[in-house]
This record gives sequence, C-alpha cells and structure tokens, in this order.
Amino acid sequence: MVRRTRLISRATAAATTLLLTTGPVPAAGAATPGPANPTAKRLNAYWTPARMAAALPAPAPPTAPTAPTAPTAPSTAAAAPADGPRPGEFIPSSRSFDGIPPVGTFFWTDAGGTGRTCSASVVHSPDHDLVLSAGHCLKGYSGTAPERNLGFVPQYHDGLKPFGIFPVRSNGVYVPQEYYDKGEHAGAAYDFGFAVTEPNQDGERLEDAVGAVRLLTGTGWFHAPVRMIGYPGGAPKPLECLSWTTWWASDDPADPGTFERIACDGFVGGTSGGPMLVPWPGGWAVIGIIGGYHTGGNTPQISYSASFGSATRDLYDAATTGAPPAAPAS
Repeated sequence: MVRRTRLISRATAAATTLLLTTGPVPAAGAATPGPANPTAKRLNAYWTPARMAAALPAPAPPTAPTAPTAPTAPSTAAAAPADGPRPGEFIPSSRSFDGIPPVGTFFWTDAGGTGRTCSASVVHSPDHDLVLSAGHCLKGYSGTAPERNLGFVPQYHDGLKPFGIFPVRSNGVYVPQEYYDKGEHAGAAYDFGFAVTEPNQDGERLEDAVGAVRLLTGTGWFHAPVRMIGYPGGAPKPLECLSWTTWWASDDPADPGTFERIACDGFVGGTSGGPMLVPWPGGWAVIGIIGGYHTGGNTPQISYSASFGSATRDLYDAATTGAPPAAPAS
C-alpha cells in the first residue's frame, strides 16, 4: 500500500506539471477559409445561449435484463460493488474551467424536440474535420437518420461558441456495426464513434480552427497521467480531472468485455464521450472516452471507456476514407 500511494502521488505531481506546461495541439492557422456555410449559419442561429444551457444529457439506454438466478445460501463475505468506487478508494477531484479548443460538445434535438448534449473531441484527420465521441451518443444519426440540428461546438462555455458551430455532414456519422447489432449493453466494448463535420459559418474547417488531439490505439489499459474532460449536462463550463486508468474486467454479464477504468469525481450525465487524454509531443493524445461499461459508469466517481484497438482504428479509417457508414439492421 505504501508503494502504491507513493506511485500515485508521483503520478499526480507529474500530471499537474504536465497540465501546466502542455497546451492543446495548435490549429493549422495557415488554411484559407472556404465559402460561408449556410447550414452552419442556421445552426448558429438556432443554438442560442438559452437553448444550449437547457440541453439535457443524451438519454441513458434501458438497463439490460438479467436472467434470474437460483437462490443460494447467504454469504458472510461483503460483495464487491459492480460499479463505482471501491471501499477506501482515493477519488481525484475535478474542477470547472473554460475548456480547451479541441474539446467541446454536440448539441442536437431529439425526436420530441428536446435539446440534447454529449461531450466530444477533435481528432487529427487528413481532411481536418473529424470528431470522436461515444457510440451511444451518435448511434441515432448514422446512415440516412435525420440530423435534427446536430452540430459540434468546440470549447463551449458560459453560453459561448468561441469558434462557431460545425454541422455534421450528411451520412457522416460512423458507429461500429457491432454496436448496432449487439446494442448498448452487449456491445459495450464498441461504444465509440466518429462524426465528419462541415465547415463552420465562416467557412473554416474544424481542425484548422481549433487544432486536434492524436488518436492512439493498441496502447493497453494502464495510463498515467490522464487528463479527463467532460461537459456535465446543464453546467456552464466543462470539468477536468487528473488521474490514471487501469484495467477493468466486467463483472456484469449484460455488459461484457474489458475496459479502461478511471476515478474522477463529478462526471455525471452529459460527460459521455469526453476524452481521456495523455501528454503527447505538441499537445495531447486520446486513449479513451467516457462510455463502454454501463455506458460510462453508474456513479459520478468512476468512469469507463471501451478499449481502443483494431476496431477503433478500422472505424477511423472508414470515416477518413469516406466509406459508407454502418447502420442499424432494417
């Protein structure tokens, strides 16, 4: 325990130093904006500060049913929690701040007209137009699904859109086919997705305007330090927290798989899709997003991510090459 505590203290100190000395990946800056985008102009007018502030987190999927089990003799041993902090576990605190340019939030209206929101981050791509979020946030928009005012606002805070709003391209949402086929629970290991954006109202491409983080895959479950950022629904500013990720094997048959697990306080609904970032030359790289096991966790203290491996890289390749996106089975 002493050795673990010292390691955690050193990791936390290193994380604090890196947070103070490492900034976001700089925007390209030299790109010439294209023509004004009328779709972005319409969305910019629609998403007023009041509407953005009133947007609710994406609705959580229904809990997966579990098969009944035969009664057993009472046990004297205390059962470990299926989700949430362990007894005595240290939970790093989070803080509210104005955000960083490559991290922001999606806004859209659901079928009933209610404003919704989910966190996301800009990842580097050849066309400078790609956003990463959770599959359970984006799955309703693949294929020919209606956009319903869907747009991405980088570094949203205090009702402001510092870089405008970037519409999501028609047929531009990529979610793994496995996630559609298995559903949010059985497909929890595939809870990630990409959205291809259009330029903002001034004709700027997303990455040219705000920079990007690098997508890392196949790096395992253990990372330190990790900077996690997310937008709680209804909050005027995002949260950030410095922590570390560990390996988590699901103990819930309804949500099978192995996931990254991270302790950070205050990450409630709306933070789904928020990135887990590690320092990278010139800025940050993303190694996970809030989602996966129990669509990101059932408590504000513990969050999860689907493991980024070959399926994530294949989906990125599909999104960046213009391959037809997956869609629910008809």
